[in-house]
Amino acid sequence: MGVNFVRFIHNMHPLVFLAKSAIENYIKEGKIIEPPENLPKEFLEKKAGTFVTIEKNGELRGCIGTYLPTRENIAKEVIYNAIAAATEDWRFGPVEKEELPYLSYTVYILSEPKLVKDLKELDPKKYGIIVKSGFKSGLLLPDLEGVDTVEKQIFIACQKAGINPFEEKISIFKFTVQKFK
Repeated sequence: MGVNFVRFIHNMHPLVFLAKSAIENYIKEGKIIEPPENLPKEFLEKKAGTFVTIEKNGELRGCIGTYLPTRENIAKEVIYNAIAAATEDWRFGPVEKEELPYLSYTVYILSEPKLVKDLKELDPKKYGIIVKSGFKSGLLLPDLEGVDTVEKQIFIACQKAGINPFEEKISIFKFTVQKFK
Protein backbone atom coordinates (compact mmCIF):
# COMPACT_ATOMS: atom_id res chain seq x y z
CA MET A 1 0.00 0.00 0.00
CA GLY A 2 2.68 2.53 1.02
CA VAL A 3 4.72 2.21 -2.19
CA ASN A 4 1.69 2.50 -4.48
CA PHE A 5 0.45 5.55 -2.60
CA VAL A 6 3.86 7.24 -2.99
CA ARG A 7 3.87 6.40 -6.70
CA PHE A 8 0.31 7.75 -7.00
CA ILE A 9 1.31 11.08 -5.40
CA HIS A 10 4.34 11.41 -7.69
CA ASN A 11 2.19 10.71 -10.76
CA MET A 12 -0.12 13.58 -9.79
CA HIS A 13 0.37 16.73 -11.89
CA PRO A 14 2.25 19.40 -9.84
CA LEU A 15 -0.71 21.84 -10.03
CA VAL A 16 -3.17 19.18 -8.86
CA PHE A 17 -0.83 18.32 -5.97
CA LEU A 18 -0.54 22.07 -5.24
CA ALA A 19 -4.36 22.42 -5.07
CA LYS A 20 -4.61 19.34 -2.81
CA SER A 21 -1.82 20.62 -0.52
CA ALA A 22 -3.34 24.12 -0.35
CA ILE A 23 -6.74 22.75 0.66
CA GLU A 24 -5.39 20.22 3.18
CA ASN A 25 -3.11 22.79 4.87
CA TYR A 26 -5.91 25.33 5.04
CA ILE A 27 -8.58 22.93 6.35
CA LYS A 28 -6.27 21.23 8.91
CA GLU A 29 -4.17 24.19 10.08
CA GLY A 30 -5.78 27.39 8.75
CA LYS A 31 -2.56 28.15 6.82
CA ILE A 32 -2.19 29.46 3.27
CA ILE A 33 0.84 27.73 1.74
CA GLU A 34 3.47 29.37 -0.46
CA PRO A 35 4.17 27.88 -3.91
CA PRO A 36 7.04 25.36 -3.72
CA GLU A 37 10.26 26.51 -5.41
CA ASN A 38 10.51 23.23 -7.37
CA LEU A 39 7.33 23.84 -9.37
CA PRO A 40 7.85 24.06 -13.14
CA LYS A 41 9.01 27.63 -13.89
CA GLU A 42 6.06 28.48 -16.12
CA PHE A 43 3.69 28.25 -13.11
CA LEU A 44 5.86 30.65 -11.11
CA GLU A 45 6.52 33.11 -13.95
CA LYS A 46 3.27 33.23 -15.96
CA LYS A 47 -0.10 34.69 -15.01
CA ALA A 48 -3.48 33.23 -16.01
CA GLY A 49 -6.95 32.72 -14.70
CA THR A 50 -7.44 29.30 -13.10
CA PHE A 51 -10.32 27.18 -11.85
CA VAL A 52 -10.15 24.42 -9.27
CA THR A 53 -12.85 21.73 -9.19
CA ILE A 54 -13.23 19.43 -6.20
CA GLU A 55 -15.12 16.14 -6.48
CA LYS A 56 -16.12 13.65 -3.82
CA ASN A 57 -17.07 10.17 -5.02
CA GLY A 58 -17.45 11.51 -8.56
CA GLU A 59 -19.88 14.29 -7.49
CA LEU A 60 -19.08 18.01 -7.61
CA ARG A 61 -18.06 19.28 -4.16
CA GLY A 62 -16.81 22.76 -5.05
CA CYS A 63 -15.64 24.81 -8.02
CA ILE A 64 -14.30 28.34 -7.96
CA GLY A 65 -11.88 30.27 -10.11
CA THR A 66 -10.85 33.42 -11.87
CA TYR A 67 -11.07 33.91 -15.62
CA LEU A 68 -8.47 36.67 -15.53
CA PRO A 69 -5.38 36.55 -13.30
CA THR A 70 -5.67 38.25 -9.89
CA ARG A 71 -2.37 37.02 -8.36
CA GLU A 72 1.30 37.33 -9.32
CA ASN A 73 1.52 33.85 -10.87
CA ILE A 74 -0.41 30.70 -11.82
CA ALA A 75 0.74 28.85 -8.68
CA LYS A 76 -0.70 31.49 -6.32
CA GLU A 77 -3.86 31.67 -8.43
CA VAL A 78 -4.30 27.89 -7.95
CA ILE A 79 -3.63 28.07 -4.19
CA TYR A 80 -6.22 30.80 -3.57
CA ASN A 81 -8.82 29.33 -5.94
CA ALA A 82 -8.39 25.86 -4.40
CA ILE A 83 -9.02 27.23 -0.90
CA ALA A 84 -12.02 29.22 -2.19
CA ALA A 85 -13.43 26.11 -3.91
CA ALA A 86 -13.15 24.22 -0.60
CA THR A 87 -14.55 26.96 1.64
CA GLU A 88 -16.59 29.53 -0.33
CA ASP A 89 -18.68 27.72 -2.97
CA TRP A 90 -22.19 28.78 -1.89
CA ARG A 91 -23.71 25.58 -3.31
CA PHE A 92 -21.91 23.47 -0.69
CA GLY A 93 -20.81 23.89 2.90
CA PRO A 94 -17.07 24.21 3.58
CA VAL A 95 -15.05 21.01 3.18
CA GLU A 96 -14.62 19.17 6.51
CA LYS A 97 -11.39 17.48 7.67
CA GLU A 98 -13.07 14.06 7.53
CA GLU A 99 -13.78 14.50 3.79
CA LEU A 100 -10.17 15.17 2.73
CA PRO A 101 -9.20 11.52 1.96
CA TYR A 102 -12.19 11.19 -0.40
CA LEU A 103 -11.60 14.28 -2.54
CA SER A 104 -10.17 14.52 -6.05
CA TYR A 105 -9.11 17.69 -7.83
CA THR A 106 -9.00 19.14 -11.33
CA VAL A 107 -7.08 22.33 -12.16
CA TYR A 108 -7.84 24.39 -15.25
CA ILE A 109 -5.59 27.11 -16.69
CA LEU A 110 -7.66 29.46 -18.84
CA SER A 111 -6.62 31.28 -21.99
CA GLU A 112 -7.49 34.96 -22.22
CA PRO A 113 -11.21 35.29 -23.09
CA LYS A 114 -12.04 36.49 -26.63
CA LEU A 115 -15.29 38.19 -27.65
CA VAL A 116 -17.52 35.94 -29.76
CA LYS A 117 -18.91 37.63 -32.88
CA ASP A 118 -20.78 34.59 -34.27
CA LEU A 119 -22.20 31.56 -32.45
CA LYS A 120 -20.57 29.37 -35.13
CA GLU A 121 -17.26 30.14 -33.35
CA LEU A 122 -18.43 28.15 -30.31
CA ASP A 123 -18.04 24.46 -29.52
CA PRO A 124 -18.95 23.35 -25.96
CA LYS A 125 -16.41 20.50 -26.11
CA LYS A 126 -13.52 22.83 -27.04
CA TYR A 127 -14.40 26.25 -25.56
CA GLY A 128 -15.63 27.47 -22.22
CA ILE A 129 -17.79 30.58 -22.25
CA ILE A 130 -18.43 33.68 -20.20
CA VAL A 131 -21.81 35.33 -20.65
CA LYS A 132 -22.13 38.95 -19.51
CA SER A 133 -25.03 41.35 -19.14
CA GLY A 134 -24.44 44.56 -17.23
CA PHE A 135 -22.78 43.61 -13.93
CA LYS A 136 -23.87 39.96 -14.15
CA SER A 137 -21.66 37.25 -15.57
CA GLY A 138 -21.72 33.48 -15.70
CA LEU A 139 -18.93 31.12 -16.69
CA LEU A 140 -19.08 27.54 -17.90
CA LEU A 141 -15.96 25.43 -18.41
CA PRO A 142 -15.65 23.41 -21.64
CA ASP A 143 -16.27 19.71 -22.14
CA LEU A 144 -18.77 19.24 -19.29
CA GLU A 145 -20.86 16.10 -19.15
CA GLY A 146 -24.34 16.68 -20.58
CA VAL A 147 -23.44 20.04 -22.17
CA ASP A 148 -23.40 19.06 -25.82
CA THR A 149 -24.90 22.04 -27.66
CA VAL A 150 -23.96 25.72 -27.87
CA GLU A 151 -27.52 26.68 -26.90
CA LYS A 152 -27.43 24.54 -23.76
CA GLN A 153 -24.00 25.94 -22.82
CA ILE A 154 -25.23 29.54 -23.19
CA PHE A 155 -28.47 28.81 -21.31
CA ILE A 156 -26.65 27.23 -18.33
CA ALA A 157 -24.09 30.08 -18.18
CA CYS A 158 -26.98 32.60 -18.23
CA GLN A 159 -28.81 30.65 -15.52
CA LYS A 160 -25.69 30.69 -13.30
CA ALA A 161 -25.50 34.49 -13.69
CA GLY A 162 -29.22 35.16 -13.21
CA ILE A 163 -29.45 36.49 -16.79
CA ASN A 164 -32.59 36.09 -18.89
CA PRO A 165 -31.12 35.69 -22.40
CA PHE A 166 -34.52 36.41 -23.99
CA GLU A 167 -34.90 39.82 -22.32
CA GLU A 168 -31.34 41.00 -21.66
CA LYS A 169 -28.61 41.93 -24.13
CA ILE A 170 -25.69 39.58 -23.61
CA SER A 171 -22.04 39.45 -24.66
CA ILE A 172 -20.34 36.09 -24.98
CA PHE A 173 -16.63 35.43 -24.58
CA LYS A 174 -14.89 32.13 -25.29
CA PHE A 175 -11.73 30.62 -23.85
CA THR A 176 -9.78 27.38 -23.97
CA VAL A 177 -8.35 25.49 -21.01
CA GLN A 178 -5.43 23.32 -20.12
CA LYS A 179 -6.94 20.67 -17.83
CA PHE A 180 -4.96 18.77 -15.20
CA LYS A 181 -6.43 15.90 -13.15
